[in-house]
Amino acid sequence: MSTADIKKNAQDKMAKSLETLKADLAKVRTGRAHTGILDHVTVDYYGNPTPLNQVANLTLVDARTIGVQPFEKKMAAAIEKAIREADLGLNPSSQGDQIRVPTPPLTEERRKEMVKLCKSEAEDAKIAVRNIRRDANEQLKKLTKDKAISEDEERRASDDVQKLTDKAIADIDKIVAEKEKEVLTV
Repeated sequence: MSTADIKKNAQDKMAKSLETLKADLAKVRTGRAHTGILDHVTVDYYGNPTPLNQVANLTLVDARTIGVQPFEKKMAAAIEKAIREADLGLNPSSQGDQIRVPTPPLTEERRKEMVKLCKSEAEDAKIAVRNIRRDANEQLKKLTKDKAISEDEERRASDDVQKLTDKAIADIDKIVAEKEKEVLTV
């Protein structure tokens, strides 16, 4: 394994950490409705737990309401029950064959809890990035110890890995700042 491979591997893993953070933050509720809130809801579909988006079409009716259109009419009751039991604080209601899921406005206290949750997710992502940096530096040290690269090459590569880490952490801070602003906007 060369220093270029180690750097590329570290960069790819850091990018995956950022994508994971974005996915986790998408689940955090803001004042507006978005279909991502229901991403982890599973419905009992003929005895199999199935993601909601595979048994129904999710749309935004307006800024505070999500529309759920079951592919099969007889699934409406099961979908409604699954959303209610998902512990999201949502109360779906059926209107014919469509289910409307109004998202209640967030209280100031709840918004602050959401910001704390965002910061916690960010800290987890930063820890993941730092662990990637540590692993890359250990691989570089091993190459130096095995006399595959010189100490100067190791130092240069370590500096590059540190730059990647700094960029990833700056990106994490930027993503979380945007999400905090979105959560706190009334």
